[in-house]
Amino acid sequence: MKTVRDQLNEIVQCKSDTVRIVSLVPSLTEVLSDLDLEQETVGVTKFCVHPKHWKSEKVIVGGTKKFHHDRIDELKPTLIIANKEENTSEDISQLKRKYPVYVSNIKSVNDCLHFIADIGLLCNKPTQAQNLIVEISEAASKIQSVERGLSVAYCIWKSPYMFAGTDTFISHMLHRAGLKNVIEDERYPEIDIELLKVYKPDIVMLSSEPYPFQQEDADYIESKLSGTKVLLVDGEIFSWYGSRILKAPEYINSLLSQFKTD
Repeated sequence: MKTVRDQLNEIVQCKSDTVRIVSLVPSLTEVLSDLDLEQETVGVTKFCVHPKHWKSEKVIVGGTKKFHHDRIDELKPTLIIANKEENTSEDISQLKRKYPVYVSNIKSVNDCLHFIADIGLLCNKPTQAQNLIVEISEAASKIQSVERGLSVAYCIWKSPYMFAGTDTFISHMLHRAGLKNVIEDERYPEIDIELLKVYKPDIVMLSSEPYPFQQEDADYIESKLSGTKVLLVDGEIFSWYGSRILKAPEYINSLLSQFKTD
């Protein structure tokens, strides 16, 4: 029997030698692929877009908030991967009555590495896990963490406008890039664009997900915030707390190269 504590400090035990995984977390589905768990992963959500071919090869159990428990039951999983923020506590509680559920709660690169180590142990992939940990650690170290003297507000949603606060993986990535997150509230507060003027951010980043901001959105916000640069950014790079970190250094360093460092 393999036993770990998940990121809510709950015991997770896998009693079966056979590994059958259902992932309810898109960014962590990609991690499973990089751990060579393709055959072992039997179910994913409709938002699990990496790796691309899995959507046609795996059973789609629904979304992250609304999934079909009967489909999960049919898959007979030996491990379900969930997330405190992306999945509801009610669904997680229901699943825990039947299956081992590892609940992730990732707010930093170190949390991501901890998750990978745990899954490597539970799913018989310790070597692959260690190799991926080294790769991600090296990639994260290449993000230029110099103090750029720039402040930023990172927007994830429209109508109402919602921004990433300090207690988020997004804010952690901004900090790693040497940027100051002006939104000091926790989680994802609603802030009107008129009120955002008070924060005086040098940059507003409009994420490609979960809301797909377009150039017209950037133009509108820039017209409202004098002296602020508004950028459309790849949301996966800043918010996917898994293997996407491997792609972060090149993207972030290129994105910010246009700004002078103080």
